[in-house]
Amino acid sequence: MSAPLLSVRDLGVRFGDADAAKNVSFDIAPGETLALVGESGSGKSVTALSILQLLPPTASLSGQILFKGQDLLSASPPALRKVRGNDISMIFQEPMTSLNPVHTVERQIGEVLAIHAGLRSNAARARTIELLDQVGIPDPASRLAAFPHQLSGGQRQRVMIAMALANEPDLLVADEPTTALDVTVQAQILELLKSLQQRLGMAMLFITHDLGIVRRIADRTCVMTAGEIVEANDTQAIFDAPQHSYTKHLLAAAPRGTPPTPRPKAIKILEVENLRIWFPIRRGIFKTTVGHIKAVDGVDLTVRQGETLGVVGESGSGKSTLGYALLRLLSSNGRIVFLGEDIQNQSWKAMRPHRAKMQIVFQDPFGSLSPRLSVADIIGEGLKVHFSHIDAAERDTRVSKVLTEVGLSPDLRYRYPHEFSGGQRQRIAIARAMVLEPKFVVLDEPTSALDVSIQAQVVDLLRDLQSRHGLTYLFISHDLKVVRALASSMIVMHNGKVVEQGPTEQIFANPKETYTKTLIAAAFDQTAIGSPPAKS
Repeated sequence: MSAPLLSVRDLGVRFGDADAAKNVSFDIAPGETLALVGESGSGKSVTALSILQLLPPTASLSGQILFKGQDLLSASPPALRKVRGNDISMIFQEPMTSLNPVHTVERQIGEVLAIHAGLRSNAARARTIELLDQVGIPDPASRLAAFPHQLSGGQRQRVMIAMALANEPDLLVADEPTTALDVTVQAQILELLKSLQQRLGMAMLFITHDLGIVRRIADRTCVMTAGEIVEANDTQAIFDAPQHSYTKHLLAAAPRGTPPTPRPKAIKILEVENLRIWFPIRRGIFKTTVGHIKAVDGVDLTVRQGETLGVVGESGSGKSTLGYALLRLLSSNGRIVFLGEDIQNQSWKAMRPHRAKMQIVFQDPFGSLSPRLSVADIIGEGLKVHFSHIDAAERDTRVSKVLTEVGLSPDLRYRYPHEFSGGQRQRIAIARAMVLEPKFVVLDEPTSALDVSIQAQVVDLLRDLQSRHGLTYLFISHDLKVVRALASSMIVMHNGKVVEQGPTEQIFANPKETYTKTLIAAAFDQTAIGSPPAKS
């Protein structure tokens, strides 16, 4: 065997008295892909950032990180600068925050080329266009002057990959590069990374919490928890015969269970006919309307009591816009009947009695909870508005009861959102909705920001609450595995339209539309049927 390209030996990372990584050791051979797998806080990203010494000054490191025989932990700043971006490059998790918002694509990639390859002017522009073409950006020359906010999530990630590969590194560190992407775009990025790796012969350290991705891309896998590697083996062996209890826990953590049985004779909670949300496109001095963005275009649906309707599709398909319109949080055209009453043209004042019966749980629990309010105030706020007749003692009793229902101790109600984990914050957001005893709840990507084991717990919680209270859900997601576990029926949205709908298992077993087949293939690692979607 050839000598390792990278050899990490007994790496330790401490922040004050806290160990973020302990005795971490692994090797990466030239051309090999090693995956570091674990949940949030396991030490994956800290380990990756240690390789290029990108941690803050408060971190203290011990051990050895040998790259081509050179110890990077004892290397001088000039020596490290030669390695960074040249021999070792990194793709960060969130491209929108990693790319400079005030610089164009050309300037950001050109900076890497100027520093490490000495390319400027026409030579840098030609190389930038070549890189953008290699990573699958359509018409790359036209994108040189674009700013990050003018690109889709998939395109921003492709720009990050182009920057990382500009100088054809020997090692690419990819820190959760597909977490924020739709399943089809995720599949495209993974295929892109694999093809570029084969062409350039580079090694890759791939960091993720998604075991499905690991199986598709990694030769070997290291499983981390609490800052330590608890299992390391060939990827197939990890999946076939996991040894450590934590590895078994991760593999068993995928959302499971069956959705509620369809109830064709149950009362209709919500009926929607020909719902439309068109945003005008205005041009010229007089802002003349020259067209429309059809965010939601002619949607019909029915949701019965105790059922879950899944709404799936990629970003920009109109899923969340539809959910907000059903709650009358966005203006729309068409017919919306809630509990037998047409609410489409009701005033905001007339809508107020309905608000307690229709609630929403948002995607980002941290962003949707006020950092200035305690948990008791956050959950009790709706009670003050909709049940103003109850006194403070009764309100506190109801807050404590709903916290117990969502699996949190009532003793935590005087703490603030920043004192909780992501999974706990989502439970608080669910409690805020459930304390009003609603009939209909819109769940807008409530599990997308969570680790896989926490995701499974939240799915079980939602199913339990539904069974206990006869709740009706509209579950919006691009994660088809979660939808399959929770929704009895589903609609597939693309460009504002419903392209397929029906019982969930029927659609998974026999999808009719090419777009649906592509989504399912990307989510479950099957061979896509029909043409793939356009590059994102």
